[in-house]
Amino acid sequence: MNQVIRTDAAPAPVGAYPHARKVGDLLFLSGVGPRLPGSNGIPGNVHDADGRLISYDIEAQCRQVFANVRAVLEASGAAWTDLVDVTVFLTDMQRDFAVYNRLYAEHFVGVDACRTTLGITALPTPIAIELKCIAALPHAETPAR
Repeated sequence: MNQVIRTDAAPAPVGAYPHARKVGDLLFLSGVGPRLPGSNGIPGNVHDADGRLISYDIEAQCRQVFANVRAVLEASGAAWTDLVDVTVFLTDMQRDFAVYNRLYAEHFVGVDACRTTLGITALPTPIAIELKCIAALPHAETPAR
């Protein structure tokens, strides 16, 4: 099995790539950020009169990025509990790690995915967090969840 996944339930990718790709029993998600599906707005971002980002709310962005990952998983026939590996990119590790780590613990109860968190200097859009995930798909003979 090799299938490309695209969904309107998650924000459109910012480049020429799909939301996810199924290869065998694995699902590889492209980087998922906290943009809102449909509007591409970024929760918690505050801009000045010239449109420059002056502040952001990492909690709002974490909650939205988790919702976006869930939307891609569901569109792919997978569930939150199918996650096996999560790579997280934060643009301000020192400022945001504690809040992100608390919210991650709340949202990932019962999910024993491996996790790597990286501090980076920037992402392609004015977001503070992005997730890159891999899920193990349920077998076809397994009843739907």
